[in-house]
Amino acid sequence: MSYNIDLSGRVALVTGAASGLGEQFSRTLAKAGAAVVLAGRQLEALKTLRAEIEGFGGDAHVVALDVNDVDSIRAAVAHAETEMGALDILMNSASLSTTQKLTDVTPDDYDEVMSANTRGAFFVAQEVAKRMIARAKGAAPGTFTGGRIVNVASVVGLRAVSQLGVYAMSKAAVIQMTRAQALEWGKHGINVNAICPGYIDTELNHHHWQTEHGQRLLSSLPRKRVGEPKDLDSVLMMLCANESHFINGAIIQADDGFSV
Repeated sequence: MSYNIDLSGRVALVTGAASGLGEQFSRTLAKAGAAVVLAGRQLEALKTLRAEIEGFGGDAHVVALDVNDVDSIRAAVAHAETEMGALDILMNSASLSTTQKLTDVTPDDYDEVMSANTRGAFFVAQEVAKRMIARAKGAAPGTFTGGRIVNVASVVGLRAVSQLGVYAMSKAAVIQMTRAQALEWGKHGINVNAICPGYIDTELNHHHWQTEHGQRLLSSLPRKRVGEPKDLDSVLMMLCANESHFINGAIIQADDGFSV
């Protein structure tokens, strides 16, 4: 028996689409038939990804977005809907991290991580949800059949890890944010869930796995390996599928057993 998830006719906004998980999520959603709005600050990288998606027959649009700026968020979401139509899916994947001891964290370090990972994620989801709710109530154009918001948290939001304290705090907040959003917005047909990835090899951290610290970390993992961005595709597709209307408020660990 085969099962096919078809997102044709859906419009997805992906934050942090220029690299890492956001880049992979964008490809995966486009291959499933969704029209994808690629959002972020690195416009040239986003344009390159758009060309790749169009090259395999997908539909993509680029929009500038700085999650640290609420005005930028509002403008980006409005522009996305003007260009592509009402948003059905939000992949809230923009984030950043610092690796440092808690005693070394400066106020600027703290504010930067919290602003991008928690504050930014909240206001992106809020802006998209307002529009989804308006459509659900018939107060905005569009055929509303249920929205999907997927927040990208982290397994370290569930389990403390040395030298990732502020990042872990920001992602723990995203987890609780997801539950609150699911509770309040579920009655409008919006499903809000979170993915908690474990250690994933991306271009931003690839060099780390070759270092002494990276090798020690690898040896401590249950199966002595890190994942690839594509290892999250199955969870992503499940949560974005039209058929996933009964999954709301779920916090899904995709960490190869790290949190067991």
